[in-house]
Amino acid sequence: MSGEKDLQQLLKSMKPELNTGDYVFCKVENLEKVDLDSIEMFFKEKEAITLILKKETADLLQLEYSVLMAWITLTVHSSLEAVGLTAAFSKALSENEISCNVVAAYYHDHIFVNKKDAKKAIEILNSFSN
Repeated sequence: MSGEKDLQQLLKSMKPELNTGDYVFCKVENLEKVDLDSIEMFFKEKEAITLILKKETADLLQLEYSVLMAWITLTVHSSLEAVGLTAAFSKALSENEISCNVVAAYYHDHIFVNKKDAKKAIEILNSFSN
């Protein structure tokens, strides 16, 4: 199954879900000292490897981070070829002064917002289904 492509259907059925915990973005030069099972997501960039992990894990590994994030998963199975979903929700969040960092994975879109903005972000995202 390749996922939903219709923007209106995606917006109506995205059903945002707030994952428990505090999440942080960190960087490392390599993964030698990091247990891959402790990482939620990672991406290899030219400059370093970006890790997204629970705050507790970052603290145990003594990794630096700058902001506590909340992790919201859009539970609708969106197609990797869907057009406009990220633009629609990021515009709505930005109109409410909420910064978002988005990761599009195979099944779902994942949105990281400042922990203090999590409740408002969920309200905004849920408003699309009304």
